[in-house]
Formats: sequence, structure tokens, C-alpha cells
Amino acid sequence: MENKEENQKELCKHIPNLLSSFVDTFVDFSVSGGLFLPSQKPSLDPQKPHEETPLSLQTRYPAPDRLIAIGDLHGDLEKSKQALRLAGLIDGSDKWAGGSATVVQVGDVLDRGDDEIKILYFLEKLRREAMKDGGNFVTMNGNHEIMNIEGDFRYVTKLGLKEFEDWAYWYCLGNEMKSLCAGLEKPRNMYDGIPMNFRGVDSQILHGIRARIAALRPNGPIANKFLSKNVTVLVVGDSIFVHGGLLARHVEYGLERINEEVRDWISGLMGKAAPRYCRGRNAVVWLRKYSDVEKNCDCSMLEHVLSTVPGVKRMIMGHTIQVDGINVVCNDRAVRIDVGLSKGCGDGLPEVLEINQNSGLRVLTSNPLYQRKNKSYLNPDSKEGLGLLIPKSGSRQVEVKA
Repeated sequence: MENKEENQKELCKHIPNLLSSFVDTFVDFSVSGGLFLPSQKPSLDPQKPHEETPLSLQTRYPAPDRLIAIGDLHGDLEKSKQALRLAGLIDGSDKWAGGSATVVQVGDVLDRGDDEIKILYFLEKLRREAMKDGGNFVTMNGNHEIMNIEGDFRYVTKLGLKEFEDWAYWYCLGNEMKSLCAGLEKPRNMYDGIPMNFRGVDSQILHGIRARIAALRPNGPIANKFLSKNVTVLVVGDSIFVHGGLLARHVEYGLERINEEVRDWISGLMGKAAPRYCRGRNAVVWLRKYSDVEKNCDCSMLEHVLSTVPGVKRMIMGHTIQVDGINVVCNDRAVRIDVGLSKGCGDGLPEVLEINQNSGLRVLTSNPLYQRKNKSYLNPDSKEGLGLLIPKSGSRQVEVKA
């Protein structure tokens, strides 16, 4: 009898945490378009056995057998899926099909499109599925992630605001459910410190603005859940990834240090303003010295930067739309992969970059003209390098501010 009572007490002790986990799953399903996120590693904290152990940021990875790089997505879920299917990373049911491949998405998931939260959930789902299959899905910060965390919403769409307003409804409903359960800490009001009104803001979008601030500000629920897992600079094999570009002083400051400080800022540990290397035209997420076609790439500066990172041959970046598709300059040392695929930002045809184990580069494109004219470009057995397969000059840039 005594043992039975002890077992019942032990079971009841976990009910609040089980309820909290159920509510979180309910909210996730409601705001993500019907996704269930696969579980991660169970918590190592005996006081919170049903919470997941947060993953530490990793700045450097060895070269995988297959590496895929994807440019800016800007709130377009359908075009994002097209790019992923182009690389064979998801199947017809939108589940991970990339096996042990490593994927790098170089940032700018936010702004200009209407499905920002849904993309964040979808990429998180793929990250967890890839991990269970021996693969890896790494997401990065772009300038638009930094802008939104700082409360700069100049490039938000009305439907994008509505998506955050809908998210806030479900998130607050979940918190109300948790507050009714004895044994759970009462959730804090996510709107604490946010004004009820803003001068000049139309009442029709006010709720969306407040919800977006609450969600994305440092230590906000969406910022913590998704953006705090992003890296800002990344080395995979002999490639270095960054949204805008790197200067020698950034490398000297420390790649790991940059990632850790940006993560801590997003998590609410370093004030409201982004670290200085994330602000201004020469910031790691804003730099265009290697990607602005009109002004040409500063190859000598690029060579100097790459020489300061042992084993790195090339820099891969997004941020500046390349209307002629993914291209290389500076003897294949600068690879520009932002093709402006979002309907809200260029509506370009999806393309992704593939790097195989032998450092061979290949562009996978959905452009039918390019497929016909350059069949060797898509030939998986081709031994030619990327520089022989895509144009090094003649590209035109779409002028899109920020």
C-alpha cells in the first residue's frame, strides 16, 4: 500500500511539467501550420525533466560528404520548400530526406514575406529531423534578424504582422492554461514594458506591432526559441559563411566570440542594442564589398581576410540579390548565393549551392533556360569547378535596400 502511494505521488509530481509540455506542443501546432516538432535531447536538469537541453553553438564543422548552402528566404515558405526540394533535402511530405548532408541557410528569413513564423518552425523541424538522421541543418543571422530584434520593422508586410498577432493569441492562451495549474510558475506577461500605443501607428496594425516586439525583442519567446540558435559566422570544411561579409578585424575579434555574444544579446543578457559588429555598413551582416556587382568585389581585401582563417578557401554570402543566379568572383574565392527567391523580394527562381567532399562546387537551379544551355552545370559526374560553369561577369544586381 505504501509503495502504491509513493508511486502515485511520484507520478503526480510530474503532472505540471507534462501539462506545460502539452500546452507548448498545442501552441506550436496551432501557429506553425500544423507541425509537430520532434523532441530533442531530454533535460539534464532533474527539476525540469521534460524541458529540452539547449544546444551549444558550434562555429566550426569538418567538411561533410555533401554541403548545401541556401540564400535569403524572406518569409516565402513555398519558395523555400522549392529550394529544399531542388537539393533533395525534403520529400513530398516535407520531411527531411537529406540523409547525412549538412545544410547552411545564411539568414534573412524575416521580413518582406508573410510566412516568417511558419518558416522558422519548418526549419527547426528539419534541423531536428536532420540531427536524428545523421545530418545537420545550420541557420544563420542576417541583417533582417538583427533589425527585427532591435525593433526595426520597416520591411514587414501587413500579413507578416497578422501572423505575429495570431501567434500572440495562441501564446497568451497557452500561458493562461499554464497559470491555472498549481505547481507551475506563473508565466510572465510577454507585453511587459511595451507601450499600449505608438505615435503614428494605425490602430489596425497596432496589435501586430506589439506582438512582434514582444516576440522578437531580446529574450522574447520567438527570439529565444529560434533566433538564439542561429550562428552569425560559420566555418564548414574549407568554406566560411556569413550573411554580409567579413573584414580582418572581425576575424581578429574572434569568430566564436562573435557567435556567443550575438546569442547572449538575443537571449537578453546584453542590453537592447546589437553588438557593434552587427551595426553599420561594414557589419558582418551588412557588408557588401564582396557581393555588390555594380561596385565590383574587393578581391585583395577578401584574399587578406581568407588568409587569416586557416584552411579556408572561399567566403559564401547572401544579402545582395544576384539576378543572374549564384555566381563566383575573385578566382572562386567569393560565392554569392542570394538569388532573391522570395515573392516579396525579387521573386527569383530558386537555386542552391552544393559542395561535395572533394570541394567540388555545383549550382542546382530551377531555371529551365539555364538547364538547357548548361547541361554540364547540373551533371552530377562533372569534374569541372564552379568557376568554369557559371558566369564571372555580366551579372546585374537588383537594388533592394536593407
